[in-house]
Amino acid sequence: MYGTNMGMRKRLTWVLIIASGFFVVLMSRLAWVQFVHGGELQKKALEVRMRDIPVEAKRGAILDCNGNELVTSISVDSIYATPGHVKDPQEAAEKIAPILGMDVDKVYAKLTKKSSFEWIKRKVDNKASQQIRDLNLAGIGFVEESKRYYLHPTLAPHVLGFAGTDNQGLIGIEKSYDAELRGQAGRIVIEYDAAGRQVPEAIHQYIPPKPGYDLVLTIDETIQYFVERELDKVVAQYNPKFALAIVMDPETGGILAMGNRPTFDPNRWMEAPREVWDKNPAIWYNYEPGSTFKIVTAASALEQGTVHPGDSFYDPGFIKVADHNLRCWKAGGHGSQTFAEVVQNSCNPGFAEVGMELGKDNFYKYIKAFGFGSPMGINLPGESGGIIIPQKQATNLNLAIMSIGQSIAVTPIQLVSAAAAVANDGVLMRPQLVKELQYNGKTIEKIKPEKVREVVSVETSRQLRSLLESVVAEGTGSNAFVEGYRVGGKTGTAQVVGEKGGYVSGKYVASFAGMAPVDDPKMVALVVIAEPQGGSYYGGVVAAPVFQGIARDTLRYLGLPEIPSQKKPKKPWEVETPVADVTVPNVVSYTLDEAVKVLKAAGLQYQTSGEGNIVNKQMPGAGGRVKYGTSVILTLQPIKQRGKEGELITVPMLKGLTIKEAGNLLEEIGLRLVPEGSGLAVTQSINPGTKVTSGTSVKVKFAPPSDNEVVQPPSGGSETAQIQSNLLNPYE
Repeated sequence: MYGTNMGMRKRLTWVLIIASGFFVVLMSRLAWVQFVHGGELQKKALEVRMRDIPVEAKRGAILDCNGNELVTSISVDSIYATPGHVKDPQEAAEKIAPILGMDVDKVYAKLTKKSSFEWIKRKVDNKASQQIRDLNLAGIGFVEESKRYYLHPTLAPHVLGFAGTDNQGLIGIEKSYDAELRGQAGRIVIEYDAAGRQVPEAIHQYIPPKPGYDLVLTIDETIQYFVERELDKVVAQYNPKFALAIVMDPETGGILAMGNRPTFDPNRWMEAPREVWDKNPAIWYNYEPGSTFKIVTAASALEQGTVHPGDSFYDPGFIKVADHNLRCWKAGGHGSQTFAEVVQNSCNPGFAEVGMELGKDNFYKYIKAFGFGSPMGINLPGESGGIIIPQKQATNLNLAIMSIGQSIAVTPIQLVSAAAAVANDGVLMRPQLVKELQYNGKTIEKIKPEKVREVVSVETSRQLRSLLESVVAEGTGSNAFVEGYRVGGKTGTAQVVGEKGGYVSGKYVASFAGMAPVDDPKMVALVVIAEPQGGSYYGGVVAAPVFQGIARDTLRYLGLPEIPSQKKPKKPWEVETPVADVTVPNVVSYTLDEAVKVLKAAGLQYQTSGEGNIVNKQMPGAGGRVKYGTSVILTLQPIKQRGKEGELITVPMLKGLTIKEAGNLLEEIGLRLVPEGSGLAVTQSINPGTKVTSGTSVKVKFAPPSDNEVVQPPSGGSETAQIQSNLLNPYE
């Protein structure tokens, strides 16, 4: 009996020990789960029970300087799915896909994905959203989001930019000020049961989004319309590669308008070619400014005191620099003239002489002081800094050529800023696009105009403005004249530099930089027309009228009083005085460039018909006597007309061309060049205009130019050295 009790006690003791051990293990595990992994497991439980639905913040609006809304955000629905709660994914996909214009398999993949939240499609139109709602499908939900809307689709899209699907700025102001515009997203937290139903009176938390700031730009919607209108006109007339115009307030540096062509609709930016919206030419395009850069040369020399308006110059038609003769656009030159007349006449030899007298150190000092060679700091993505030959590498020839606006590449925003500095009594301002940040209609931050530096004195600025006024009143910029206002400016024409260096034949950039009223400028504008078609490519012909249209309406819009006595000057052929007759030269079979030079030298104008670069016919014919300034109609034909074997081809005029130019021209039309000597073409074995069969050889004699002829500066091997001038500005 005693043994039985002892055995039972032992068994009970072991049961107690084992039970106690299990209890200790269980409690240890419970403590481990509760205190070590409790937070993680609670989070997972909440993820199963809770749905966190994002609520996108409304992106801030963009307004013009007068408070007119340019960009806003509209409410649209975005459709999402909770895959585990969709009862029949295949059926749901087949119903949803046609409404949203999506592939059924793609929708099905979203509905069966192992996740608690999946976007089906973001920012759908109201009609499609309502159709999905009417289906009343389990597991399909809707979130209200905002979609960017540009009220005026082609108004300054390169400046405003556009935003992507996720409310992020991609280009333009939208990208530069993305942090300010985007705001702070909110969310909705809702508790669901195991069947996917919202739990009544359970945890529902709404964290509201914070809208973004509104931006107030310096852009004036009305002035921007003037710019867009004039660009459309010039594009319709000349069909350029691209065209741009910038209007600036010289006192603040504020950009009043900035337009580009071609353009695009930011509401449908994905439909436009990338090359149209990817870069803003107004801040990115590097080009040789031509004679518009003479504003900088003149300002530098006047400020340094190396030249004065009354100083005398003599222009025989060329200037010799480092064994090269740089010619004037006017055949025979301008003769004796003052510096004031050098500016008015845009005389290349005169400006080259001024630049060399200024000296390399001083010239580079002012080039950099005006902002060339580095970005201006306008708050837009993609700004370029231009290209300048390093000072240590610059030769006297480079200096002479840079003085007339070649051998240097600038951006439009740099050049308009430099012109604005002259208009602003010599003070360079940083270009500005945003002047104010607002929240709920109240100003949060004002962005003050930023002075960069004083480049030239008030006296120099006013002196130069007076000289630039004579360019418009009596010189090459007469097409920019605005009746009732004193306007000053400078025309420019330059050849396009090729990707591999050297110049591309027949491609030019026409430009005009101007300001008004000259005595107290309230606007400065730059117009750049790249590669215009149709024969005309001079800044005074193509770009100056665009400036005139913008300036005329802008000055009146700003309410500036007109001067009744300020009337448009008459051109030489409009003056009511006897005009001498001139003999029409023969330009048949000439290239268009050479024909224009010959006609201009004879005091004649021209018009073109047809397409191409070779003159096939002219009217009036050669030898006829006409009034000074008469237009000669040139009928053009394409250069590229390689004939078939035995086909007759017209031999072109080759005089004045280099061996390379003559060879390329003859090869393109199916003839062969047999060169003799070196230099420029002086004679050819077959007279121009003669009909010969394809494959005929033309023997051409080349000779070095005499001291009265002009040699183009040689192009170098480096990027900066390739920016060399052909100095063929027959109109500027």
